[in-house]
Amino acid sequence: MMRPNILLLYSDQHHAGVLGAEGHPDAKTPNLDRMAREGVRFSRAYCQNAVCGPSRASMMTGLYPRTIGVLDNGDAPPKGSVHVPLPTYLRQEGYQVVCYGKQHMLPALQVEWDEAFSTLPGESPVSYWEWIQERGLFYEFLRDWMAEFGDRMPGVPFNCSAPLMARLSSLPRDATMEAYTAQKTIEFLESAKSKEKPFFCWTSFYRPHQPYTPIRQYAETYPPEKIALPGSLREPAENLPPLLQAWRKSERRPVNLAEAARDEGIYRDYIAYYYALVTEIDHHVGTIMEALEAEGLAENTLVIYTSDHGDFVGHHGMVEKCYQGHSVYEDTLRVPLIFYWKGRILAGREPADLVELVDIYPTLIELCGLQPPASVRLAGRSLVPALTEGERVGRPYAIVENYSQICAITHRYRLGHWIEPPMAGRDFRGFGDMLFDRITDPLEMNNLSGRNEYAEVEKQLRAYLEEWERATPAAKKST
Repeated sequence: MMRPNILLLYSDQHHAGVLGAEGHPDAKTPNLDRMAREGVRFSRAYCQNAVCGPSRASMMTGLYPRTIGVLDNGDAPPKGSVHVPLPTYLRQEGYQVVCYGKQHMLPALQVEWDEAFSTLPGESPVSYWEWIQERGLFYEFLRDWMAEFGDRMPGVPFNCSAPLMARLSSLPRDATMEAYTAQKTIEFLESAKSKEKPFFCWTSFYRPHQPYTPIRQYAETYPPEKIALPGSLREPAENLPPLLQAWRKSERRPVNLAEAARDEGIYRDYIAYYYALVTEIDHHVGTIMEALEAEGLAENTLVIYTSDHGDFVGHHGMVEKCYQGHSVYEDTLRVPLIFYWKGRILAGREPADLVELVDIYPTLIELCGLQPPASVRLAGRSLVPALTEGERVGRPYAIVENYSQICAITHRYRLGHWIEPPMAGRDFRGFGDMLFDRITDPLEMNNLSGRNEYAEVEKQLRAYLEEWERATPAAKKST
């Protein structure tokens, strides 16, 4: 049999709890729920950095952000950095590699795709932006886009951002970025059966990342007045790290959280529209899976669904991810991770083992019958024994980092430790470290750091951080 195809279904900013399979009271995700029932869903999967560029670069190289020297959007690895992106390696091993949708890896990673159609301009020869202009719908799209960027679009004389970046779209159902990404993927699948090579297809949806502008069909599924609000929505701002406190006090769109605190309807619209965008992605996941079956590709195609990081979705009274000011909250660090391979991996398992997105690279390499690239030592561990035999992953702790805070996560506790921030005037360290107990405080509202009764727990997590830092090489800064 030919080596398996790989279909990596990917979203941007999907809060892991907003999933029917997680027992969410409102989220409607029947297609992802079916994947979870018929595959393996890791319920404790964590990204390595809760912002797009570093998370994607880390997943695609199988290395931690500090090892490749990419801790923020716009970072590039220093000269001499050694890494082999997964698509590049698979291409060397005879795979056709294609990407449809948002890449957002430059300047961190350079990948040569056999075919690519992006939802961002400049990432591919032709993108969604040209496509939507050809359809005569660019104004409708631009109105959506400015829900987030209207306060800083060049040539715009006034702030036309939306409250919390949320408003209804007037685009037709088949003209959204998600519809475009799915359409390009399905077109590829319809031609893939005739190809001699196996494929790696990265289908990368832009949403549910802001701007939160769903079309009416999906928004009507979630009447804002009927959704359940997060239990931490009204958490006192002083509980939060300094930058999150500043956001909570903001009156100015698009992050007008102070106004939302007075007008709950602003929060409700944002949260409902976020759910609607998740449901739209779920719909397109369903159409792609149907195409995979219709083209006779399902039995030899491994399908993965995951996301680069999460979204607060109103938890802690916050919007989007505010990644610059923390790296500790479950809402932004945990991601959905589902593996599905018809008849080839176990079905219906939901292990609670700690796994990381750096595990995807070695897992796919092993499932494809390949050896890891000789020039690098991958940071993650293969999940194949868990997928095929039901074995425990056995990781004692997971690590998430950015340039302001590094977080150690165990099965019960998490410690967020502040490191030197690059921004002058931000007193992150003065706020103090953050320790949470997920059993007694699942909403993460009670910081236990510094309490005598948790001294041994905190000592153990600090030891884990020190152990990880000793074992994890850091990129040398270019001079």
